[in-house]
Amino acid sequence: MRALILAAALLTAASPALAGQTVSLKSNAFAAGPVTLGDLFDGAGRAAPVVVGPAAQQGMNVVLDAAQVQRLARNAGLDWDNAAGLRRIVVRGAAASAAARPGVSAEVLTYARNINAGEIVRAEDLAWGEVASFAAPQDAPRDAEDVIGKAAKKPLRAGAAVATRDLAMPQVIKRDDMVQVSFRSGGVNLTLQGKALEAAALGEPFSIQNTASKKIIEAVATGPGQAVVGPEAERVRAAANPSPLALR
Repeated sequence: MRALILAAALLTAASPALAGQTVSLKSNAFAAGPVTLGDLFDGAGRAAPVVVGPAAQQGMNVVLDAAQVQRLARNAGLDWDNAAGLRRIVVRGAAASAAARPGVSAEVLTYARNINAGEIVRAEDLAWGEVASFAAPQDAPRDAEDVIGKAAKKPLRAGAAVATRDLAMPQVIKRDDMVQVSFRSGGVNLTLQGKALEAAALGEPFSIQNTASKKIIEAVATGPGQAVVGPEAERVRAAANPSPLALR
């Protein structure tokens, strides 16, 4: 019994030393060469030189798996809780971080290749570039994460500045799809089957015909073959389409 008490005391005493140093992810990660923990985290300390990713190609981004970065950080003695639940970390390369000349040029996200209408924008399709200030879109996104995973509304040219108005959430409902529509409020849960009368993206309202009553209602798409009506519909719509003021 005395040995068990002694072992427990030793473990308790050792736990602070074994605990990782808490760090926070930088809001805009940049790396001049291979990506290190110091490039990603504030307060990395002695673990700052540890390499966790390759150097970016000219004007491009490096995309890292967040779970793998978390493991590498933990192995190096750092504790990042990833409270935001990130799946990837986009790191800007050296050329992409060059400061634009005030009043003359602006640093914006640009397309690294031609993208067809309907194509999904991937991290490797984006690059930071410098354009004339007058050519910078007023709705230019500040973060690549705001663009990745969205679909092009029209053909987009390589080298063109990214504008939020040219992108949309990818369609999850197609015309004539059979859709399950849900109503949830105050403990009441109802579902019905309907036929989509038009296509819709995530969080977008669309018309649907009730297959039983033949009545036409408006629902909000929540996923492939899924939609909601009622109070939940407004919440889903607002989450998928935040106002410009909310993004600032």
